[in-house]
Amino acid sequence: MVNEVAKGGDSLSSSSKANKLMTLKEAVSSYVKDGSSITFGGFIGRDCLAAVHEIIRQGVKDLLVIDDSKTDVIDMLVGAGCVRRWEGAYAGYGSIGLANNVRRAVERGIPFSVEMEDWSNAAVSMRFLAGGLNLPFMATRSMLGSDMIKYNSRIKVIDDPYSGTPVALVPAARPDVAIIHAQKADPMGNAQIWGFTGNDENKARAAKHTIITCEEIITTEQVRSQGNLTLIPFYCVDAVVQVPYACFPQSCYGYYAYDVLFCGDYHEMSKTREGFLSWLDRFVYGCKDHAEYCRQVGWKRLESMTRLERQFNRI
Repeated sequence: MVNEVAKGGDSLSSSSKANKLMTLKEAVSSYVKDGSSITFGGFIGRDCLAAVHEIIRQGVKDLLVIDDSKTDVIDMLVGAGCVRRWEGAYAGYGSIGLANNVRRAVERGIPFSVEMEDWSNAAVSMRFLAGGLNLPFMATRSMLGSDMIKYNSRIKVIDDPYSGTPVALVPAARPDVAIIHAQKADPMGNAQIWGFTGNDENKARAAKHTIITCEEIITTEQVRSQGNLTLIPFYCVDAVVQVPYACFPQSCYGYYAYDVLFCGDYHEMSKTREGFLSWLDRFVYGCKDHAEYCRQVGWKRLESMTRLERQFNRI
């Protein structure tokens, strides 16, 4: 019964397995298919770029990405021609600049045109909350009085039957796949996350299938000794993958800092289609897996981000 609520009616199936360890290649090929709807965990850090690279390597197409605010994740997937539609709050590149691939796709259809549907961050959060609770919609006062309601026909405004005042209704988000990076997880899929968690708990419960990537694999006994840190329980999870530095050049709280210079280099190269394809050839297609990506980036550089994180947070 608990899994029916958590996963929208699916049976326990693979979620009940005691050992869900896979390689990243296996997890992506098992759950991310052409035409899938997908969401990614993290918010201002913990974006799983390693999974994005693998999706691109496997040539997945026609994705519907439902998310809150994303930078590298959406820009890279759009530039690689993997995305058909985006439903979210923000697709940019943070303080560095615009998401160059997204802009090219929307304005010039390069490499393909992408449908864009705008939501506020609060509305996206309500959509995942509804999906996680197995409800058809969620009521919110966010966006009332804004033009977002004017241009997004899926937001319905009704009178609250109790007070008579207007409320906005937003539809539940139930993606086929959620890919969420955690600091630690056990082989069953109990995922420990600390720092800002964003919508990760509700994304895992709303999705039909959830892939957990993590920095470290720990024992179930260790999980139970610090049960308060487990944000995502095993019954919401289908696959567990250990991927150290999976979020680089984004940050993972407690493990490594944000590499703003690396992100700046990517942004500069992605200003042209040719520059982005050159970056993709070097760091994605030119690497058979995440370990080769780390070697291409340079272990010294990665370790320097770990030292910076530990120094900044006094870990």
